[in-house]
Amino acid sequence: MWIEIVTDQRGARRWHLRLRERLLGLEGVRRVAFRQADCAASWPASISHLLTLERILSRQHGRVNLLEVALRAELPEELALAPEVPELVIDLSGAAPATPEKVRQRTLRPVYEGEHGELAAVAALLAGSAPVIGLENEDGVLVAAGLPSLEAAIGLTGGLEATVSRVAALIEGAVVSPRQKLNPKLAPSPQQPLRSPAAFFMRNLAHNALRAIYHLCCHSPHWRVGWRFNDGPGVMETGALGGGRWEILPDQSSGFSADPFPIGWRGRNCIFYEWFDYTANKGVIYGQSFDTHGPVGKPFLALEEPWHLSYPFLIEEGGELYMMPEASISGAVTLYRCVEFPRKWERVSQLLTGIEAADATIFRHDGRFWMTSVIRDGVGGYSDTLAIHHAQNLFGPWEPHALRPVMIDARYARPAGAVVERAGALWRPVQQCSAGYGKGLALARIDTLDPENFSQSTMRMISPGRYWPGNRLHTLNRSGRLECIDGAILTPKPLLLRKLMHDVVDRARRGGAVDPEANDWNPSTQVV
Repeated sequence: MWIEIVTDQRGARRWHLRLRERLLGLEGVRRVAFRQADCAASWPASISHLLTLERILSRQHGRVNLLEVALRAELPEELALAPEVPELVIDLSGAAPATPEKVRQRTLRPVYEGEHGELAAVAALLAGSAPVIGLENEDGVLVAAGLPSLEAAIGLTGGLEATVSRVAALIEGAVVSPRQKLNPKLAPSPQQPLRSPAAFFMRNLAHNALRAIYHLCCHSPHWRVGWRFNDGPGVMETGALGGGRWEILPDQSSGFSADPFPIGWRGRNCIFYEWFDYTANKGVIYGQSFDTHGPVGKPFLALEEPWHLSYPFLIEEGGELYMMPEASISGAVTLYRCVEFPRKWERVSQLLTGIEAADATIFRHDGRFWMTSVIRDGVGGYSDTLAIHHAQNLFGPWEPHALRPVMIDARYARPAGAVVERAGALWRPVQQCSAGYGKGLALARIDTLDPENFSQSTMRMISPGRYWPGNRLHTLNRSGRLECIDGAILTPKPLLLRKLMHDVVDRARRGGAVDPEANDWNPSTQVV
């Protein structure tokens, strides 16, 4: 197969070059060429000015801007076309499509909020929401759709980069599996009027200033692990956080605790979780032993690597206990075996390599092992692109699902805990990230799963509230009676708060408003 990518009069942009490289890496694709259409980009001058300003600012931070037009030296050297007509045309020009009878070959064309051209995506982003993206074929039929995550987006440029990078993923998936349809029922949002880019820029400046002040004064986020003993139906069964009081795992202001995975192993119980040290700016895996009454002893270090670790997924196989923590920054999914429960673990196998995969979760189904995770290629959000791999045994070899990606949906893609079998069906807790990272949970029932197909139905949404305060919730797990969740709260930074309190007390003392002998405030006390 050889593929032609059609651009507007500006020519190929850097995200187009990235798309070309990925397509050339696919089996059966031998050539990808560019062609410029006669149409011009329909950008209002105000949008161009905003993108130019953001491009200047991004260069100051050393970022590569994927929206920039590629330099001539970056473009591939064009060869003679053979055959004359390409087997697949990817039309990224934004021009109105030709009538079907005039289309001579297979065509893929992106749509944004149901519209051709990226201006509809710009309108959605200026209004503060992620655009629904899709792919149409040569007959104008929608064959794929997705909802990108904006959790890592900075400004309009970041939002557009997150959007077009997921469009590229949809295109890659359509080339790999041309007969599969990916989430085509995802409906666009109501059409947004094009709002003022200047107002957007000023709102962004104000937001970033407030965020900087917030991060100066508070840890964000400060996650806490909640646990309870539950003899009856839990959150997976009821779809609600009620039914018993949640206790908080011993908490410290010097870091946060998240991603709890409880386990009962050889007569002993433990919760493993991510401990993120604010000073080191890195996560490690901690453990907390439990008896029938609650935590026993102090939390302990269970696993540390030079890179960040979180989401310590646990699985039993062949009489052994294994841990597979999230380590996307390492570029691999690595399995560790428990040598001495619960404190000693050894690395035994890299199940996947050369992949930026987060929150990998393994379960058994239909005689095979299945692994779900969210993946990215260094661009866009961390929570919108679901990948599935499968294997005959835990140690592999692991093969990718025929759908690549399986799903692009910030609402229901990212794993949020172990997959559970209930009433003959598989249920997976997923993170609801369309309004921001870890804003809530959803319970999704897996309806179809085999090496070529996947579908799920979202049955229940769960948010923090009266039973679990805070503004975030993103992990759910249970082992026997021990049920765990996590969530984030507002936590002032102790050192800054301590200094402020010290200044207030010092001024009061000098002014005679406080009796030094009566004051019992201790500046060395931790404030949580």
